[in-house]
Amino acid sequence: MSASLHRAWPAAADIVMIPAALFALAVVELFHPHPRELMQLDVNVWLAVHYAQIPLFALAAIAIAALVRGLPGIAPMVCRIALFVFATSYIAFDTAAGVVIGIFVGAARASGDVNAWRMAIETIWTHPIVGSAPTLALPLLAVLGSTALSVGAAAAAVALRETGRSWPPLLLLVIASFGIAIFRTHAWPGGPLTFGGMGIAAAWLSWDARRG
Repeated sequence: MSASLHRAWPAAADIVMIPAALFALAVVELFHPHPRELMQLDVNVWLAVHYAQIPLFALAAIAIAALVRGLPGIAPMVCRIALFVFATSYIAFDTAAGVVIGIFVGAARASGDVNAWRMAIETIWTHPIVGSAPTLALPLLAVLGSTALSVGAAAAAVALRETGRSWPPLLLLVIASFGIAIFRTHAWPGGPLTFGGMGIAAAWLSWDARRG
């Protein structure tokens, strides 16, 4: 393989792989149910979405971090740390408020005595750290994760701007990262708009880098 082809291949792969991780998560989030009554959840859809999110949150973080791969300095370091925080906090949040809730709801229905399970389910669902709908506070892991995502995106934008990247995709990357925080959900519209927008920005940035 020639040296020029060896250099071109990672850039060409990035154009596909980096946005693909973000777009995949955006598509999954389109199917994320909006729970109003937990005991009436479509458990199969709920669990399928939350199982899929576990690797996709990690892949999304890796994809954004890949935009600053090899760049030195404070901004790229902040980006990587923030995205690590996003991935770990959202995977923990997804596991507890998503997977565990789905398993418990399914078990409650199968038991024939839903009320016997209700307290355990509500305890997790309203937990101030791992819950999705705490009674007296914001869900800590969800807020931490969405904040870290925005910090990571902003740090990536700063780092990439210093390399001469154009403003429009960088602004899109940052603005899209606030979707979950603004809509206060990673179901529709927050999640799809966030990760879809970041996927478009990542594709744009990767394509510009490839052409450059």
